[in-house]
Amino acid sequence: MKLKVGIFDSGIGGFTVLNSLLKTRNDVEVFYLADTKRIPYGNRNIHQIRSFAKDICYWFGNKNLDALLIACNTTNACALDILERDLQIPCFDLINSASEIVKETRIGVLATPTTVKSAYYEKVFRVNNKTLEIYQQECPEFVLEIERNKPNFNKLSSLADLYLGPVLRQEIQELILGCSHYPLIYNILRRKIDNKINIIDPSVALVNKFNSFFSISKNKLIQTISYDNVNFFVTSKYDEFSLKAKYWLEINKEINLVNLRSND
Repeated sequence: MKLKVGIFDSGIGGFTVLNSLLKTRNDVEVFYLADTKRIPYGNRNIHQIRSFAKDICYWFGNKNLDALLIACNTTNACALDILERDLQIPCFDLINSASEIVKETRIGVLATPTTVKSAYYEKVFRVNNKTLEIYQQECPEFVLEIERNKPNFNKLSSLADLYLGPVLRQEIQELILGCSHYPLIYNILRRKIDNKINIIDPSVALVNKFNSFFSISKNKLIQTISYDNVNFFVTSKYDEFSLKAKYWLEINKEINLVNLRSND
């Protein structure tokens, strides 16, 4: 029997979590929900995000999920408590997962404005290590550029220079990609950062934590990624999302249009 797993993001950022999951196991049926009507979440206020989280819970509530993988850092930072309380299933999040694999003491975080304002990274990371120095950088334009049907990689490169500058001047030892969209441009970021600086993709840490909780039998290990058991749902522009799935995942899949309870 396959595990029923929900993945939520405002858009295609959750592809990074999805791929990290499917690279490790094939015994899952995935319900991927993208709230494309209200993207980007990262520029919303905390009250809005908490309201959106209740809608997400309501939608996932009848899917009989075994677990939820929270692929939106902003929702993670602002409303993890709502997701855990309302769904009453194991919820695996990016920020707490990343905090468990940090090895250095000078940490840079690239994130959305709302995630930075929440101060959740600092709160979580300092629970285990009070001496950590955390330098957060808001990246307000990254998500919108990555979400374009045809990403402008020259523009993304220029934005990377702008956003990386302040954190690199702090002589960081590790850099956390604090939005699930950012690993999609990992190669751009890696070229601009000294190889001595470790780049952390929290989606990998999240999936490792999920796999520790739901153990994998040897016959479930995979050789190639398959999206056959992935169901995609969006709240608007399903045709555009289909093009993005084809571009980033190299698949042609049916995209289902849905309404969230208070989607406006």
